[in-house]
Amino acid sequence: MSEHQTSGHRRRLGEHAGDHAGAPPGERHEPAAGGARAATGTTGTAEDGVLRVRLGALRELVGLSRTRLDERVLAEAGRVLDEAAARDRLPRAYTTVAIAGATGSGKSTLFNALAGAQLSEAGVRRPTTASPVSCTWEAGREQSPDGLLERLGVPARARRRAHVLDPGLRGLILLDLPDYDSVDPAHREQVDRLLGLVDAVVWVVDPEKYADALLHERYLRAFAGHADVSLIVLNQADRLPPEAVDAVLDDLRRLLDERGVALGEHGEPGAWVLAGSALTGDGVGELRKLIGELVAARTAAARRLAADVDSVARGLESVYVADGAQAPAGLTDDAREEFGDRLAAAVGAAAAGLAAERGWLRRADRACGTPLAQGLRRLVARRAERRGEPPALATGRLRTDVSPAVSAPVVEQAVRQLSDEAAEGLPEPWARAVREAAWRGAEALPGALERALGERERGRPPRPGWWSAAAAGQAVLLATQLLGLCWLLTVLIGQPVMGRWLPLLLLGVGAVGGPLLAWGCRIAARGPAHAHGRAEEWRMRRLAAELGHRQVVEPVAAELMRYREVRERFVVAASPAGGAELSASGG
Repeated sequence: MSEHQTSGHRRRLGEHAGDHAGAPPGERHEPAAGGARAATGTTGTAEDGVLRVRLGALRELVGLSRTRLDERVLAEAGRVLDEAAARDRLPRAYTTVAIAGATGSGKSTLFNALAGAQLSEAGVRRPTTASPVSCTWEAGREQSPDGLLERLGVPARARRRAHVLDPGLRGLILLDLPDYDSVDPAHREQVDRLLGLVDAVVWVVDPEKYADALLHERYLRAFAGHADVSLIVLNQADRLPPEAVDAVLDDLRRLLDERGVALGEHGEPGAWVLAGSALTGDGVGELRKLIGELVAARTAAARRLAADVDSVARGLESVYVADGAQAPAGLTDDAREEFGDRLAAAVGAAAAGLAAERGWLRRADRACGTPLAQGLRRLVARRAERRGEPPALATGRLRTDVSPAVSAPVVEQAVRQLSDEAAEGLPEPWARAVREAAWRGAEALPGALERALGERERGRPPRPGWWSAAAAGQAVLLATQLLGLCWLLTVLIGQPVMGRWLPLLLLGVGAVGGPLLAWGCRIAARGPAHAHGRAEEWRMRRLAAELGHRQVVEPVAAELMRYREVRERFVVAASPAGGAELSASGG
């Protein structure tokens, strides 16, 4: 490994390692007492704070989504939350680093070389490692690694303590895992379980199987987001000619890049790739330095959990964000207004208003019309009744106190239109939840509308005072007409009567004045009748809108509010800064 690459990676880890940042290349890193703790109190505390915010948002996200999403969708998020809670209860003074590799890659030999003693069995028998073996560099007497080892499931017989005390590795728990390609399924299950628990991983490959598809497709591609807590070691480099080592490393980096694994070269975060030999010791010291820097930073656990949260967020993005678009418009004012208009059409608000207007005009005609017209109307009604016809049909009267029928198909169309507009732009699970909420309320909406319209006030509006004055005028005109008629008859039979032209005048005034008064009243009644019809239409519109809002709009708005909440929580959980940039822009 070149010197400038080593220093570049050291700068990356030195951001969290305090005293290690200024060490010259090739010099053994010996952190001063308390150096790691000081680093943890600065950058480590900031990373822990961001992680707590993200985990809190993820926990709220899962809680808000349980009744809307399938349990399998949230299973990985629940596992990460459980692991984070379990890891938080254990001391951060220890960092767990696993050595993973294929059969014959020499990972056990590398484990022994790092430990400085023959702690794990290595040999030609395959598979050699049947259960995980641990080596612990104690962080202090007050800090016990037993809780972590129990969580990892390392049996007591396989727990070792470092024979060579290295201050640069204080707080390290190094694990030798079984072979991930073991013929024994139980070994592979152990590897998968432990890889989900450790804080960092050293992947060991050899010149023959460094391009193994199982390693790259099943493991390295899946751990691409965990590159910042990963090291890839090309072991057994002594088996290659010197000029071939660089070629193999370049090809290995190419394969990693194709799988989306970021490489931590030139000071950028990512996985580090180096070559060495556990048998000859070449590169083991450099690997020990890199692991020591990782351990001294005391942030590997937080970075591992942050990578887990990133992975969960990538998996959940499709169910919380549709096509990476901005938040959908949801239930707009135009959609609410159109929904109210459709419900008004369903209950026949316009027709009811027109009927109320015509009814008011008929009442005005009956109150202000001539007595002759009213008598004819009664006569026609009696004849129709004798023939068995409804009097209202014969006289052209329409009852306005009968509740109009509610058109269920129009109501369904209104609900469908509203739910489709509200669900536009939502991810499928939340769009489905919005539609279901709308249709749950729509099932009882037609019946509720009919009941509400049937319970409306059936009383007639108050009788205007001028109707009584008009009726009195019609009575006076009728009396005038009758007086003139009687007077004229008296003249015709030869009785002496004063003024022969006066009865004709009285008869003419009564005969012409009654229809003129009725016509004038009809003209005067048009304005109030129209206002009464409009009031009845708006009353029915308001009633339909209120019921539609309560039955359909409110449940839909509640679902949209829940989606906005979970989307906000998702953005915080998925943000590397824990949503800090969102609050900064919003404040």
